[in-house]
Amino acid sequence: MGHEAVMADAEARRQLEKELARFNCRVHQPDDPPLFTREPRSPARSLLWRWSDLKPLLDRIGEMIAIGSGGMRRTLRLADPGLPYGTTPTFWGSIQVILPGEVAQAHRHMANALRFVMQGHGCSTTVDGECYEMNEGDLVLTPSGTWHDHVHRGSAPMIWLDVLDISLVRSLHATFFDPYTQAEQPVAGIRDESFRQYGSGLMSPPGLPRPARNPLLAYPRAMSMAALEQAAGLEPDPFDDVILEYRNPADGGSTMPTLGQQLQMLRPGFRGRARRHTGSKLYYVVRGEGASVVEGVRHDWSAGDFLTIAPWAWHEHLNRSAERDAILFQVNDLPALRALGYYREEALSAGGGFQMIEHPQGRAAPGGPALS
Repeated sequence: MGHEAVMADAEARRQLEKELARFNCRVHQPDDPPLFTREPRSPARSLLWRWSDLKPLLDRIGEMIAIGSGGMRRTLRLADPGLPYGTTPTFWGSIQVILPGEVAQAHRHMANALRFVMQGHGCSTTVDGECYEMNEGDLVLTPSGTWHDHVHRGSAPMIWLDVLDISLVRSLHATFFDPYTQAEQPVAGIRDESFRQYGSGLMSPPGLPRPARNPLLAYPRAMSMAALEQAAGLEPDPFDDVILEYRNPADGGSTMPTLGQQLQMLRPGFRGRARRHTGSKLYYVVRGEGASVVEGVRHDWSAGDFLTIAPWAWHEHLNRSAERDAILFQVNDLPALRALGYYREEALSAGGGFQMIEHPQGRAAPGGPALS
């Protein structure tokens, strides 16, 4: 094609684009990014936050930032620089600090939320009139659209992990938020009714109608740890050793339609095989020490640290100790992926199921269960 013909063709395309724009239409251009890729390509990154770095920051925001009014919270967000906002593509993870005598004012929002208590006691949360104490290791839920506030009557600061599916709600353009008319909502006559009805996880009063959402709002540490210890008598999971999912007692499904939570024990010397899947994860190290190999990079972690796994990233876990268990609390978006039919998982078959490990000096070493 001659130069004049090329120029004419380019001019014709420009005119076509203008005409399409008049009617709010467009066609895929050669320099546009591909609509479909053979595998997921996410800008999200797998990141490690160390407690030794976070704790001084939490102390500073506790001293310098007031809870304020209008439902404001004092939080330190775990931000992924590869994303416009949030910790993973679908949810935000933040560390909330509340001081003795403070009230985190009542409000409600479309996003589902959960709290996993990292440190402290003496705080309570009220969700749609039901009031529960928050103690270290407890999981407390705030389902979508429920009024909730937190009141700290203890003597020392409390710290917990907040996770909300804000990123998912924002991407769907379904954000709602309402402040309550007072700082605290009234507490119901039976302040823990749903726990009395469903808290055993095995039995409930006959004749109860099937609830539209998970009726259980609190999962105490004693209950979850006892279940984990009992599960240690089973055959180990090849990827996660001993792992249990927090469940909706009414239907056996995940606690929330968009967010799943799991508690995991890695026993001394365990090394899990590698896998990858759609969806993302956030881990909080409850106790112990170990490492996770993500896309060939080894991340050593210990109690208090946080780790994210980006979508479709190879990952495996190991316990570095020869004597002590490691306990991990996990939040993921797998219920949403499964509900939409978008969940896919793949186990690594090469190298015996273990990744090549990138050492700090840049050399690669074959993976294997002897790594410590």
